[in-house]
Amino acid sequence: MSLQKNDLINWFVEGCKPKKLFRIGTEHEKFVYKMDSLQPVSYNESSGIKNILKSLVSYGWEEINEEGNLIALKKDKQSITLEPGGQLELSGAPLENIHQTCSEVYEHLRQVKLVGEDLNVGFLGVGARLEGRLSSDLWMPKPRYKIMREYMPKVGTLGLEMMADTCTVQVNLDYSSEEDMKRKLKTSFILQPIVTALFASSPIEQMKISKFMSRRAAIWFDVDKDRCGTPKFIFENNLGFEAWVDYALKVPMYFVKRNGRYINCAGGSFEKFMEGELKQLPNERPTLLDWEDHLSTIFTEIRLKKFIEFRGADTGPWGSLCALPALWVGLLYDSEALNEAESFANSWTLEMYNKAYKEVPLKGMDLVINNNSIKDYAKELIAISKKGLKNRKMHDSSGNDETGYLNQLEEIAHSGKNQASEMLSIWNDNNEEGIKKIYEKYSY
Repeated sequence: MSLQKNDLINWFVEGCKPKKLFRIGTEHEKFVYKMDSLQPVSYNESSGIKNILKSLVSYGWEEINEEGNLIALKKDKQSITLEPGGQLELSGAPLENIHQTCSEVYEHLRQVKLVGEDLNVGFLGVGARLEGRLSSDLWMPKPRYKIMREYMPKVGTLGLEMMADTCTVQVNLDYSSEEDMKRKLKTSFILQPIVTALFASSPIEQMKISKFMSRRAAIWFDVDKDRCGTPKFIFENNLGFEAWVDYALKVPMYFVKRNGRYINCAGGSFEKFMEGELKQLPNERPTLLDWEDHLSTIFTEIRLKKFIEFRGADTGPWGSLCALPALWVGLLYDSEALNEAESFANSWTLEMYNKAYKEVPLKGMDLVINNNSIKDYAKELIAISKKGLKNRKMHDSSGNDETGYLNQLEEIAHSGKNQASEMLSIWNDNNEEGIKKIYEKYSY
């Protein structure tokens, strides 16, 4: 029986779970570079990405191959995957608290550091590649990325840069019902520019100081308007599972996976696919796995699946990899904090949001919205999150709750100096010493 629209809606409904089963899934990417030259590594060279993955197998990871190439690792509910430019990503397990998250992050970074020492490579935690666009011969051999690479220049000017030259830290959080999802989704979209400012770490472009504090965030303005940005219905009364389905159905396809191979359907219509009219697969209709794959090609800063993905933060040092999930968990997983966060978000007009969304990548913590600085908004946001984390009463073996993971963000909010600000103070007009200091300070 072919898929109907209700099947797609119910797919999201199946993501609803009781609060006691809420979990935290953290993902983070980093650049890989040669220690002696600071240049990116290729896939096949002796100290390249393939051998990094092979070396990690000794820590209990299982290889995942695609068309004869090692492209990922898995262990229990964790995975290590590759972004197009060789950025190494950990997709963490669904965990109960931030203490577990931070332990997971620490163990992963310990493993890659040890492997890196053996292969003479390092791992850099910044939001955008310092040297600019990656050479085409260094892209990873993943068929999915080949399809995207061919399509991106047709719909924007910065899609390839987004794919190969940016790094984020992300968190995946649960919802209990459609109403709970609606509250979390709208609230988080409105708050996202503040988060972008706090985590900005990409002020360097092609080895020069750019005009942006988050070059990574700015890149998204010209990737693909059909699948990026903020969907209009987020701020309308019809927000819900059906609205996201209607939106996703209009997003052009990239591919369909059959028998382990990717079929290029870039620009195709999922609606036509449901009618058996996709020209690449005539008379064939999609499965729910096809729907899941399609949803993964939507690139909004907050993305709905059977959980909510928070995707709008530059990656950074170890502390920030723990701080990002802590911030969102504190805001959204405690009912008192969620009420306050929602009220805070609802005090923003659409005009305020649009200004913040467009200008935060440029001005970062220095942006003024409605006569208030982002710093002040950030302080309020962090205070709400801190209350939420305190209310959760999740303690580690030493009796510490989760609030300590926000310390770094509190410092940024009070000083107005994020990682991008620090990088600019170190850069010193692109001299060799400044470049080395950047790599030393922000490598794991």
